Amino acid sequence: MRIVLSHPSHPGNIGAAARAMKTMGFDDLALVAPRHFPDPDATALAAGAADVLAAARVFTTLEAALADCVLAAGFSARRRDLSQPPERLRECAPDLVAASGTGRVALVFGNETSGLSNDELARCQRFVSIPANPQYASLNLAAAVQVACYEIATAAAALDAPAATAREPATGDDVDGLYAELERGAIASGYLDPARPGRFMQRMRRLFGRAGLEREEVKILRGLLAAFAKKR
Repeated sequence: MRIVLSHPSHPGNIGAAARAMKTMGFDDLALVAPRHFPDPDATALAAGAADVLAAARVFTTLEAALADCVLAAGFSARRRDLSQPPERLRECAPDLVAASGTGRVALVFGNETSGLSNDELARCQRFVSIPANPQYASLNLAAAVQVACYEIATAAAALDAPAATAREPATGDDVDGLYAELERGAIASGYLDPARPGRFMQRMRRLFGRAGLEREEVKILRGLLAAFAKKR
């Protein structure tokens, strides 16, 4: 995926967009005729994404920035008199991800003040909108990049947590050994009267039954009980 910023006017937005990209795992940034770049403000706002900023390529035209892309999605919050209606980002994100399997896909954002022109949008195969408050739907450039990158990364399952290590549940023998040791410890400590045990063990079984003990957890508990017994 390539993030294309067309005619950005404020260098700080370029840096903030680079930072937004990196937090979502994107690193291909293209700038079309930026007003100021390189610039200290861009570097300052990039924070830990200076590498994304340093690798950014500058083009004189949008056509050049999209020359090696198989698909371009233009983002705009304004209503347009175009033949193609805008698509909601979340709904079209899976298609954009699928297209990226065949080649580079560009997510294209316009100038902070005027956005993408109709001519620029005409060079994009998809017209995408980010749903927002209809009374104030204009997003800051870097914020729009952040939302777009998040939705694409989510659709690609790129942000999913690594699979957890498989749990090894405790067996019946494991928990029976724990209950026996717990009962012995309760009696030895004087907490439990064996002549009148009540429902102590029944409640302990219910308690640990709800916990869904793992084998390692049973070992820890039995080790703790053994240490108490040794102290006594």
